[in-house]
Amino acid sequence: MLKLIQGAAIYAPEFLGVQDVLIADSRILKIAEKIPVADAYDVEVIDGRGKLLFPGFIDSHVHILGGGGEGSYHTRTPEIMLTDITLGGVTTVAGCLGTDGTTRNMASLLAKARGLEEEGVSTYIYTGSYQVPVRTLTGNLVDDLILIDKVVGCGEIAISDHRSSQPTREEFAHIVGDTRVGGILSGKAGLVNIHMGDGLRMLSYLRYVVEETEIPPSNMLPTHINRSTRLLADGIDYAKALGGYVDLTTSSDPDFLEEDEVKASTGLRLMLEQGVPEHQITFSSDGQGSMPIFDKDGTFLGLGVGKVTSLYREVRDAIRIEGVAITQALKPVTANPADLLKLSSKGRIAAGKDADLVLVDENDLNIHTVLAKGQCMVQEGAPCKKGTFE
Repeated sequence: MLKLIQGAAIYAPEFLGVQDVLIADSRILKIAEKIPVADAYDVEVIDGRGKLLFPGFIDSHVHILGGGGEGSYHTRTPEIMLTDITLGGVTTVAGCLGTDGTTRNMASLLAKARGLEEEGVSTYIYTGSYQVPVRTLTGNLVDDLILIDKVVGCGEIAISDHRSSQPTREEFAHIVGDTRVGGILSGKAGLVNIHMGDGLRMLSYLRYVVEETEIPPSNMLPTHINRSTRLLADGIDYAKALGGYVDLTTSSDPDFLEEDEVKASTGLRLMLEQGVPEHQITFSSDGQGSMPIFDKDGTFLGLGVGKVTSLYREVRDAIRIEGVAITQALKPVTANPADLLKLSSKGRIAAGKDADLVLVDENDLNIHTVLAKGQCMVQEGAPCKKGTFE
C-alpha cells in the first residue's frame, strides 16, 4: 500500500515548507507541493495539516540488552521493549554493552538487535564494552566489523573513569585504529563510542589520537560530555580546536541533575553559542542504563531506568526553552548521527530515503505519528504496534 502525508511543514531537517510526501513500501517515493490521490491505487492518506514532519530519530547509544549491575546483580536493568523506542520517535538505534561485558555478551546483543529489527525498527551494534582488551564475537575487532553486518563500530570503551580497564593512550589509539580499518574494509563507519567518566584526564586520549596519529576525529564519538561543566568546556575546546565530534546524554532526570551536570538541551545551546559547528554535535539517550531516583526533596529512593524517550524531550526543550532553531535542534538526532554512522538512507527526508518519519503537533510539538520504514508504530501519541512480549 502507498501512504500519502498531506500538508505537513517539513523539516528534513532543513525547512522545506508545506508539502506532501508519498511513501511506497519502506521508502519515500516523492515530495511535492501537491500530490494527487490516484483512484487507481490503494493509498492511505495521513493528514499532516497543523503538524511538523521530522526525520525519524537516531539514538546512537542504547543498552538494548539492559545495563547497570554496578550495585550487584539485582541492579541489572531489563531489556528494552519496542514501544520504549518508538514512543519517543526513535526509528533507528545503535546498541551497546556497558560496564558488564560478562553477563551481557556480544551474541546476546546481536540477537536482541535482530529481534528489534524484526519488530520494525532499524538496529546496529557496537562490538565490545567498557573493557580492554575488547570483547568481540569473532575474537578480533576488525573481523567483527568486516564479517558481521550489524556491527558499525566499537564501544562503549570507558576512559577517564574508575570503572574502565585503564588502557594507556597508545592502547586506546590502537583500538581506534583497528576500528577505522575495519570500517574502511567493510564500508562502515568504524566509529568508536567512548564512555567519558569524570576523571581529570577528560578528552586527553582523544586529543592524542588526533594530534599524534593520522586518524581523523570522525572515528571517535565521546559521550556523556555534559556530565560536568568542566568536561563540557573541554568538549567545546576539543570540537573547535581539533574538529572533534561530541555527544550529549539526554536520559538524566532534569529535575535532579547532579551538582555539576548540564542538561543536554542547555549544553546544545551553549555549544552553538560558543561556536561549535552544528554538524559536530549529537544527542544519545543512554537508554536502559540505570539511573538513581530521588524524591522532591532530593532524597535517594532507588534505581530507575534511563529512557530512550528522553532523546526527543531534550530536542523539544532545546526548541521551546533554550530558543534553539528547529533545524539546529533536530540535527543532533537525525542528520548528524546518520553521517557519523554512515547510514545513507537515514536521518533526512528526501526521495529514496527510508520512510522513517515523525509527525508532531505544531503548537506543543508533542509526537502524534511515527513511521518506521513506512510502517505505523505510533498514532495519535499511542502505540499502534507493540513488541512480541508487550
